[in-house]
Amino acid sequence: MKFVLEATDTRTHARCGTFTTDHGSVQTPIFMPVGTVGSVKGVYHRDLKEDIHAQIILGNTYHLYLRPGLDTLYRAGGLHRFENWDRPILTDSGGFQVFSLTPIRKLTPEGCTFASHIDGSRHTFTPENNVETQRMIGADIVMALDECCPGDADYAYASKSLKLTQGWLERFARHFDETEPLYGYDQTMFPIIQGCVYPDLRRQAVEHALSLDNDNRGGYAIGGLAVGEPTE
Repeated sequence: MKFVLEATDTRTHARCGTFTTDHGSVQTPIFMPVGTVGSVKGVYHRDLKEDIHAQIILGNTYHLYLRPGLDTLYRAGGLHRFENWDRPILTDSGGFQVFSLTPIRKLTPEGCTFASHIDGSRHTFTPENNVETQRMIGADIVMALDECCPGDADYAYASKSLKLTQGWLERFARHFDETEPLYGYDQTMFPIIQGCVYPDLRRQAVEHALSLDNDNRGGYAIGGLAVGEPTE
């Protein structure tokens, strides 16, 4: 993936740019419609392209993993072909969905174990099999597995959570670098910057993510911001 910064506003520091994937270019800033389980609900692809002018859509790893499942997506040739979408796709890692399953999930340094909201069956995401899952889904941009720390967490919990996310990120990045895309086009990964509302933890997260930077990293995601933090 390539990114070109087109302009920066000197007063607000707002920026606009263009990033390019093998499925096309996206002009930023951009609103990305959510296609959780392989479609944007209630909107035809024709309307997404011609009326809404969606340049990129999102797929959700947790939901796609459970249904329609990886075998179906692989046989289809990946999510682009499964949902007949020829523009860029981004997948999250499923970390937010695991966060929302708090009563029925367990986090360890090895990974996260959770119960399906569909049938109660037990599953585990590790950094390594999460890479394999997102390879099989085939999005242009994949997000690293992380713990989505609650926005109202105290410092001790937030610090422990960040260490867990950093350990997962190291393993995710290493396995991503050791594997290849499955469908003949490039994929790029985004580390997720956590640290809750604590500036020093956020700085630690940035420094750690930057230490793992290489040509396979397309950008950086800011974690949190929608999990209970105060507006300010």
